[in-house]
Amino acid sequence: MTRYDRSTALVVVDVQNDFADPAGGLYVSGGDAIVDAVNDAVDAARAGGALVVYTQDWHPPDTPHFAVHGGTWPVHCVRDTWGAELHPRLTVPDDPRIVRKGTGYEDGYSGFTVRDLERDVDQPTALDDLLRAEHVGAVVIVGLATDVCVKATALDAVRLGYRTTVVRGATAAVELEPGDGERALAEMAAAGVTVV
Repeated sequence: MTRYDRSTALVVVDVQNDFADPAGGLYVSGGDAIVDAVNDAVDAARAGGALVVYTQDWHPPDTPHFAVHGGTWPVHCVRDTWGAELHPRLTVPDDPRIVRKGTGYEDGYSGFTVRDLERDVDQPTALDDLLRAEHVGAVVIVGLATDVCVKATALDAVRLGYRTTVVRGATAAVELEPGDGERALAEMAAAGVTVV
């Protein structure tokens, strides 16, 4: 079982309707099934005094992130729509800490960085500053999807010096190619992420 304290943060990645609801624009198979496991992690983190942070894809309607505009993905998590909302069964406090990503002309995979497509550079989100301000040294990551945003967030966390854990049973993978989820877990482990 993962232990939580005030030096740890739980990062809940993109548990949003478009990913976690079968009617969503980019439904991740099993995305709805992990919500209870994510909630268990949220409850444990809050009981241990850990910070809980939620990330949200928050795309504009027109972005090169979407296939219709030259990107990879179907339209999803367009800001201020049902698809971008956090899943209704997700445990969220009244005053949640939320970091939104992909809010403009960029690819937003990691909770820590986004890729500015016009300038071809990475830019930080607010997440690292938020964690540093709370004196966090370790992060536990859950959410969607294992092989995309969870992986990117975990690899960035290690790069930034956080002790990083991914809770396998509280994630699910997109699997554009069969086996992507397992390959992502192996890549994270090789980079120093603890997978439990």
